[in-house]
Amino acid sequence: MKILIVEDNKELADWLGKALRQAQYAVDIAFDGEDAELMLKVASYSVVILDLSLPKIDGMTLLKRIRQSGEKVPVIILTANASLDGRVAGLDGGADDYLAKPFEIAELEARIRAVVRRGQDRAAPEIMVGDLRFAGSTRQFFVGGEPLALTPREHAVLEYLVMKVGTTVSKATLSESVFGFDDEADPTAIEIYVHRLRKKLEKSSAQIATLRGLGYLLRDAQ
Repeated sequence: MKILIVEDNKELADWLGKALRQAQYAVDIAFDGEDAELMLKVASYSVVILDLSLPKIDGMTLLKRIRQSGEKVPVIILTANASLDGRVAGLDGGADDYLAKPFEIAELEARIRAVVRRGQDRAAPEIMVGDLRFAGSTRQFFVGGEPLALTPREHAVLEYLVMKVGTTVSKATLSESVFGFDDEADPTAIEIYVHRLRKKLEKSSAQIATLRGLGYLLRDAQ
């Protein structure tokens, strides 16, 4: 799952980026509204975390442009303005959630999970593919009831595939969902992670199938 942080406070942005990467998200950071608008045009994100007080293009203007473009990416506003009027303006402007500074990273992660579930219209935060279970509330994987040990990159690949279960995902799309702009990704990296995941899913009925020329498909092999 890939997140865009739009925050002009470099210290806060870097702290957020580090915390979310440790939580197994891929993260890009924009320090002003203009850069964020460009990044949104060339990459796909699962969530945008948006500060309102931004240079070049302010947060509310950026949010308005995002919605006018037809982009439905969930947006969580971060701001020091915790007033009722401020919250109402942000939500009416197209935001999906609103979090006042200061905040705990655990609360932000919970809100990220919630807006993603709502965006995918999933009432139950759990996905089953054969005996592979993804618990949306904790973002953990289980096979036959046992936790599945994954590296952060493996987790990111499998999470994207499980969110798109039943749909073929191209290698380029999968790579974009896993790596940020600042990551140095080898062109064969996705193939390597898929190979490792197949090894770890050998005893599971869940299977990552390769559709030649199209991409990868997570399915129940039984």
